[in-house]
Amino acid sequence: MVRGRSRPVVLLVVTYSEPARTALRNVCRGHGSHVSRRFGRAALFEATVYGAFLALRLREAHGGDVQIERTEPFNEFDAVDDAVREAASAYANRDAPSTPYAAFAAGTDHPDPDAMKGTDL
Repeated sequence: MVRGRSRPVVLLVVTYSEPARTALRNVCRGHGSHVSRRFGRAALFEATVYGAFLALRLREAHGGDVQIERTEPFNEFDAVDDAVREAASAYANRDAPSTPYAAFAAGTDHPDPDAMKGTDL
C-alpha cells in the first residue's frame, strides 16, 4: 500500500534460456487468462495462487533460468516529485536530440543527474 491506496500486484517471470522461453510461451498460450502481459522472454502473471503455481512450475523445470519477482506497477505520481516528471518531459521534447541530460539540465531548475542517481525512490 502506498498513501492509503492499494495497487495491483503482479508476478514478473523472466527467462534466461531458449528452453525456458519456449516453456514460458507454452504456459502463456495454455493459461492466457492468468497472464496479464507477455514480453517475449518475460511475462506478468496474475498474483493469484494459480499464477504462483505456473511461475514456480517454470522455475522447477528450468532452475536459475527462470526468475520470479513480486512487483507492482510504477505510479509516477506517488514515486517521484513533480520536478522529475517535468524534467523527463522537457528532456524528451528537447530541441537537440543528441544533447545529454547533464548538459541539458545545467543552469536550469531541472534536477541534477548526479543527485538523482544517488537518491532512492
